[in-house]
Amino acid sequence: MTRVPLRPLARILEAREKGENPDAIERENLHERHNEMRDRARLQSEGRLLVMAGLFLCAFLTVGARMAMLSATEPHEPRAAAPGAAIATARADIVDRKGRILATNLVTHALYAQPPQMVDPEGAADALVKIFPDLKRDRLIKDFTGKRKFLWIKKKISPEQKQAVFDIGEPGLLFGPREMRLYPNGKLAAHVMGGASFGREGVSAAEVIGVAGVEKQFDDYLRDPANGGKPLELSLDLTVQDAIERVLYGGMKLMNAKGAASILMDVHTGEVISVVSLPDFDPNNRPRPLTVADKAKDQSDSPLFNRAVQGVYELGSTFKIFTAIQAMDLGLVNPSTVIDTGKPMRIAGYPINEFRNKNYGDLSVSDIIVKSSNRGTGRMALQIGSERQQAFLGKLGLLERTPFEILEARGSTPLVPKNWGKLSSVTISYGHGISTTPMHLASAYAAIANGGYAVKPTVLKQTRVAHGERVMSAQAAAAARDMLRKVVTEGTASFGEVEGYHVGGKTGTADKPKPRGGYYDDKVINTFASMFPAHDPKYVLIVTLDEPLDTSGHKPRRTAGWTAVPVAAEVVRRVAPLLGMKPDLEPVVEPMLATGVTLTSN
Repeated sequence: MTRVPLRPLARILEAREKGENPDAIERENLHERHNEMRDRARLQSEGRLLVMAGLFLCAFLTVGARMAMLSATEPHEPRAAAPGAAIATARADIVDRKGRILATNLVTHALYAQPPQMVDPEGAADALVKIFPDLKRDRLIKDFTGKRKFLWIKKKISPEQKQAVFDIGEPGLLFGPREMRLYPNGKLAAHVMGGASFGREGVSAAEVIGVAGVEKQFDDYLRDPANGGKPLELSLDLTVQDAIERVLYGGMKLMNAKGAASILMDVHTGEVISVVSLPDFDPNNRPRPLTVADKAKDQSDSPLFNRAVQGVYELGSTFKIFTAIQAMDLGLVNPSTVIDTGKPMRIAGYPINEFRNKNYGDLSVSDIIVKSSNRGTGRMALQIGSERQQAFLGKLGLLERTPFEILEARGSTPLVPKNWGKLSSVTISYGHGISTTPMHLASAYAAIANGGYAVKPTVLKQTRVAHGERVMSAQAAAAARDMLRKVVTEGTASFGEVEGYHVGGKTGTADKPKPRGGYYDDKVINTFASMFPAHDPKYVLIVTLDEPLDTSGHKPRRTAGWTAVPVAAEVVRRVAPLLGMKPDLEPVVEPMLATGVTLTSN
């Protein structure tokens, strides 16, 4: 900006020539300069005010827009929503080995109330009680007319119930979307599924979490968005599971049993094709577990109790085959070795007796298994010794909890004697003094069936065979399979024969222990551990009945041969075709490796 001098020389000279006062020129120029400065300052002030007005307008619009958004947003339950944390709602499906749905998600709604927005609280309470009879009218009125600003009314409602609530026309009754867990097959495989429930909840979403079974065991996988919704594939076969559940339920009722369990396992992969525990429940409406107040009740009375993996039982004579196998592997006996079972036997002051005090006399090792001689296996156990017996059972996985991948299996630790002496060795040789689960027994029998390799049970679908360590020789395993076949054709499991499938197995009848020590005289746990076909086993089947009683004859019968065996035979008869197994009606030659004798079965 060019600044004009206050006393320009040209004008001063001109004024003096005209006789004017030169000071007037200075005052005029000074006045003009002040006017310019004032105009410039005014323009600057007006610009600043315009900028500030723009900033205030933006701030006002931002605050107004945020307030409008908040007023239009549904409220969150204060105790259920975590600030700043999004609620993950996606949960992957669970399918069987053929891709059929076992567990999936269903979109539904929750019902909540905002009492300050309600027009007719008492009328709303009356209408809600008609729709939901389990609600209490007085409680609803108290909540609706009190100081509460938010309350849940129902966490899950059906579409019909939602429409009925909507028809009430009460603006204070609102709906929140929900993704609930659905088990479309109801009770089928309930103990494997376990169940799910809601975790963190908000009005617009709820977190679905597993509470038991595979839902709990694989909760992280099922909730992980990184899996892209890929379903969890189980080893179960839905069709086989349904067939076995039906047969086992019928057998349990027919044999007047308190409960029942069964396991069908692939002997090479360890895949559990079916696992059943009865009584069962519907995971869509999971019952309440027993509490501290229910101490007087037996845990197995609850339908939530999984007898297949939580039931730690003495499994009786099913253990005898393990004694024979170890004795053969150690070179102490062969299938034809004769042992005197008629001679009285007393260990540490305790007599070792046969069932119903029978006297079998001299028996071969094979016949000891067929006739189920306690003294015969006891004498072999004394030759084996406590340390070697314990080590062998440990290799079979009978001394540690089963690795089966459901939550309940964590409590499946076997019960073993603190002092494993001679008496314990003898009683354990025929399945007493040691308690394991049916799942343990299935794994051990699978090792016999597959030629001597350890097997870990799994509920996950496998794509290849992965043999564990060798726990017995192939020769001993083959001889044991021959003995188990003879138990069915000649011994205590004669009702187990299924034409065309050549079943082999061992019965076990164990007195049920009392809670405070000792054993019941009239309560037993019966088990039939089997494999089929015996000459080339593909599957192991365990059937266990809790407190069975066969009343079909003149006298009540409680042994496994009369109770568990016929149930298992019906299971094989029903599921073998479902497994793609064709009946073999031609004679099968089963070699007796240790004796050179062959057995032909039809």
